[in-house]
Order: sequence, then structure tokens, then C-alpha cells
Amino acid sequence: MLNISPVSINRYIDRKRFSALRNVEEKTSGRVLLRLIGIASVLACVCMFLPWTQNIRALGTVTTLKPAQRPQTIHSIIGGRIEEWFVQEGDFVRKGDTILHISEIKSDYLDPELLTRTENQLKAKENSVGAYKQKVEALDNQISALTQTRDLKRKQAQNKLRQSKLKVASDSISYEAAAINFDIAAEQYKRAQELYKEGLKSLTDTENRKLKWQKAQADWIAKENKLLTSRNDVLNAEVELRSIDAKYRDNVAKAQSNRSTAYSNMFDAEAGVTKLQNQYTNYSVRTSMYYILAPQDGYITKAIQSGLGETIKEGEKIVSIMPADYQLAVEMYVKPIDLPLLSKNQEVRIQFDGWPAIVFGGWPNTSYGTYGGRVFAIDNFISENGKYRVLVAPDEHEQSWPGALRVGAGTNNLLLLKNVSVGYELWRQMNGFPPDYYKIDEKKEKPKSKAPKLKLPK
Repeated sequence: MLNISPVSINRYIDRKRFSALRNVEEKTSGRVLLRLIGIASVLACVCMFLPWTQNIRALGTVTTLKPAQRPQTIHSIIGGRIEEWFVQEGDFVRKGDTILHISEIKSDYLDPELLTRTENQLKAKENSVGAYKQKVEALDNQISALTQTRDLKRKQAQNKLRQSKLKVASDSISYEAAAINFDIAAEQYKRAQELYKEGLKSLTDTENRKLKWQKAQADWIAKENKLLTSRNDVLNAEVELRSIDAKYRDNVAKAQSNRSTAYSNMFDAEAGVTKLQNQYTNYSVRTSMYYILAPQDGYITKAIQSGLGETIKEGEKIVSIMPADYQLAVEMYVKPIDLPLLSKNQEVRIQFDGWPAIVFGGWPNTSYGTYGGRVFAIDNFISENGKYRVLVAPDEHEQSWPGALRVGAGTNNLLLLKNVSVGYELWRQMNGFPPDYYKIDEKKEKPKSKAPKLKLPK
């Protein structure tokens, strides 16, 4: 009882009559409390030396390891109008299966015989190219024939010129011979006149000599005339030789000009053929785009466009598809202050939304319901949310991730760091220090020099 008065009444109370008072006064609660506090203090001191795994907590979502395995939307490469649906949401499609059929809406491609007409234009252009090629070949043959004819004509004229020169030489010799005969006849006629005057020759002989002299003179004049004619023939042959060169040079130049024109037209036609081939290929490929096909095996998750007769624009989203074959991964974001602590192949413990788990952050081995992972990739550029993206792949040596897990599920992640004591971790947390960063470099610990190898005797 409380003694709040100097007059004590303890000796006047019979404690045998009051059992409650007797029980209270006989309690040893103070000593028990002191014992409990001591035991708790000892346990706290012991716990300070227990191991603790430093970790970084980060939220994330389930995604796929490869970009090609992530959910995607199928776009329409061309604009069109929805004519028929071949699938519905939730259907499984194989690669190449038809999802949707659209029709043309642009006026440039509305002609149903567009491919046929373009093909006919292409054939006509190809025939035009063939005709120009034949024309070029004909002009080549014409040029070759003109060249051969010119060479033959030139040889013929050269032969004729040579014959004319030889005839000039022959006529010149005949002229010289006639001149000699004329001199001889003149000398004989002169001597005959002298002998006639002396009475040694008759008048008849003298007249015969005169006749021969006149004939020799006439023959000399005729030979000179013939020599001049032969020389004139040489000049004519030279003129004809030169005219042949000029004539065939003009003809060959004209044929070559026509050939160049034919070549130019042929090249233009070939350019037209190439353009039409490109146009025909584009039309053919565009025709195949009227059917929207599945890019890979997967499930149709959502039809973004719906209805029949609805018009869709070029590049507009049509449906979303989830690939059937994929490898799961976790996508999480860490603060820039924690980025230097991360490295590839680092161990991560993951808690998936919807799967019950008991998590002890400092003792991951005692946690229940978490799954193992390894850091697969770390972004080198900060994301829009001010954090760095980290991709975590399943740990092959741990338990497999749940089979019912789907892309987009939330996760709570623990990136495991260095093992320290609980007391050190509390001291670090109270001082606001980051987790331990420095790591032992095993390569630096190894000695650089190697022991020499012993050579065994053979």
C-alpha cells in the first residue's frame, strides 16, 4: 500500500482476511521485468552480430526477354475499308493466317484490271525496246555494208588510178618514140631534098620521104594527144577516189546518227520498261496488302478497329496480338544512386502480384513465395521517370517461375548485395550511407608473376 501519511496502519490490518492485498504484496513483478529487460538486451546484442543481406527494393512489371516476343499491334500498311473479319478476340492464329480483309479506297487503284492493263503496257514497252534493238542492229549492218562498199569502191578507184598512171607511162613512151620517129623522118626528108637537088635522088623518093615525115608528124601529134588524154584520166581517177571518200563518209555519218537516235529511243524505252516494272511490282505488292496477315504465332487480344465498312488510315493500328512463344522477364526501375551497385548476372528475389509470399528483406533464404532471377541487362540511359531500367531474367538454378504468370503483372523485387551484420546495417541506415559499393577484384589479387615450370628430364 502507499504510505502517504506519517501514521502507518500496516500493523493494524489483518492480511489473512484480505487475500487480494496479500497476493499483491507478495508479487515479484519488478524483478521479472528487470530479468526480461536484461534478456531482451542480451538478445538485441546477439542480433547485432547476425548476418544481414543488403538489398535494393524496386517495383517492376512482367515482360518478355526478347523484343520480338512482347505484345504488339498489327498496323495497316495502306489505307482501306474493312470488308471482312476472319478472327475474333481470344483466337489463336498461326503465322501467315488471315486476320482481316480490306478493300481499296484511293482513286488511283480502284481499277479492278489495273494489274492486267499495267502488264499490257509493260509488254508494249518491252516490244518497243525490241524494235529499237532491231533497228540498231539494222543500222549496224548498214554501217558495216557501207564501210565494206566504201573499201571496195576505194580499191576499185585506186586500181583505176593506177591503171591510168600506167597508161600515162605507156603513152609517154609512145609519145617519145613518135617524137624520135618524127626527128628521124625530118632528117631523112632533109637529106632526100639535098640529094634531089644534087640529082642523086629522084623526085619520087623525095616525095616518099616527105610523106613519111608528115606521117611521123601526124603520129607524134596523135601520141601527144593520147598522152594528154591519159593524164586527164589520172586526174579523173583521183577526183573519183576523193569523191568516194566524201560520199561514203556522209552516208556512214548519217547511218551512225540514225543509230545514235535509235540507241537514245531504246534507252528511253528501257527506262519506261523499268518504271513500268517497278509500278507493276508496287501494284502487285499492294494487292497482297489487302489481306492483313499474322506476323507470328499468337493470340488476338484486342480488336482496335471494329465493324464492317469502316475506313482505316495508312499505318493505323488494327489489332493487338500476344505471341504464343515467349520467355518471361521482369522489367524494373532503380534510382540513379543505386545504379553503381548493379552488375550483370546479379542475384534478384522476386515477389509476383497474386502469389502469396512472406518476405524478409535481410534474410532472403528464409523468405517464402519469392522466385529467383538474374540481372540480364542494364540501360545506359535514364528513362522518362528519372530512373534506370533493369531487365531481370529467370535464374536457371532456381525454382521455375509460375506457369500462370502473364505479361504485365506487377512485381516487388529485391536486388541482393553484400552480406553484413545487422548492427552494421542499422548504423548505415541511421547515417544515411548507401550499401557497400567496393568489391574485391579477384584479378588484382592474383600475383602477376607466375612460378617457373619445372622441366622434367626426358
